[in-house]
Amino acid sequence: MKRLEIIGLMSGTSLDGLDVAHVMFDFTNQKVRFDILNTGHYPYEKELKTELDNALNLGLSAIEVLNKELGNFYAQCVNHFIAKNKIDHSKVDAIASHGQTILHQPVNGYTLQIGCGTTLAVKTKIKVINDFRTKDIILGGQGAPLVPIGDFDLFDGEADAFLNIGGFCNISFKPKNQVIAFDICPGNLPLNRLANSKGVEYDKNGEIAESGEINFFLLDLLNSLDYYSQNGPKSLGLEWLEESFYPLLKFDKEIESNLRTVTEHIATQISSVLQKNGIKRVLLSGGGTKNQFLVKRIQSYYDGEIILPKEELIDYKEALIFAYMGALYLKNKPNTITSVTGASRACVSGVLHTP
Repeated sequence: MKRLEIIGLMSGTSLDGLDVAHVMFDFTNQKVRFDILNTGHYPYEKELKTELDNALNLGLSAIEVLNKELGNFYAQCVNHFIAKNKIDHSKVDAIASHGQTILHQPVNGYTLQIGCGTTLAVKTKIKVINDFRTKDIILGGQGAPLVPIGDFDLFDGEADAFLNIGGFCNISFKPKNQVIAFDICPGNLPLNRLANSKGVEYDKNGEIAESGEINFFLLDLLNSLDYYSQNGPKSLGLEWLEESFYPLLKFDKEIESNLRTVTEHIATQISSVLQKNGIKRVLLSGGGTKNQFLVKRIQSYYDGEIILPKEELIDYKEALIFAYMGALYLKNKPNTITSVTGASRACVSGVLHTP
């Protein structure tokens, strides 16, 4: 299999919807080549988004119902995507789906991403690979971050480090030829939740945050959270936000000040990691990259160069990389990195579902 055609699905913790990337991978040479053929975004319907946002509080049976419901939604999106872009269904080798993270507690030995793979496979009539995190956790790893394998296989040489600002902010870089990656801090999740309190989905361009004043007491509390003093490998989950981060914020008043302060917190944590590790050039991706005020605040602390790629990569880089992880799975090649996750060995992670 020198060439593989994969549809990658990414559904992030920001709950803005499903990103779809249709990608051709060429493994003929040592450096993998890729061509993004089509992309698409499918927002969650309001009811489904509300259910997903509340999933952490659901019982087992309700989560299983939601798992099937989300699998059906993914299938509808993929079938529409294939029809809209006139894709030859028979040439698609697989769908690689990240799923929607509901639980992530590697310290307790488990993680859960829903979006039923069997439902997706049967309803699209295409093989599906999902559940990319579990095997790594069983091997003692964090099950995250997973994106760095794509950063350095597909984009090596374009920057010293790769920073994704999504629901959480994660970074990958390669000092002394060993890939290091971890979650730095929260990203869009607290910013969006605060913006929701103002009756908007998100703080466009960071305009609300820019209008607020920094609460330096709150900023010190946020910067003092234990997670930031831990050594890697490490990763963040929704549970950490609910238990450690959100209790420090006020969601019913002082929204402008809270947004300004959390934005400053994110900028200081990101720039601290970049400066500490001597990163001279960093490539940004993810929805938070479009928050102009946040990027401006990062640049105010960071001495190096911030690279903004073309919009297609800003929006669909993670969907592209999960497509790549699916391609590696089909080629029976490891798609995890031990220096990143802390697992006892690299592995071919994922679960295959046939139509």
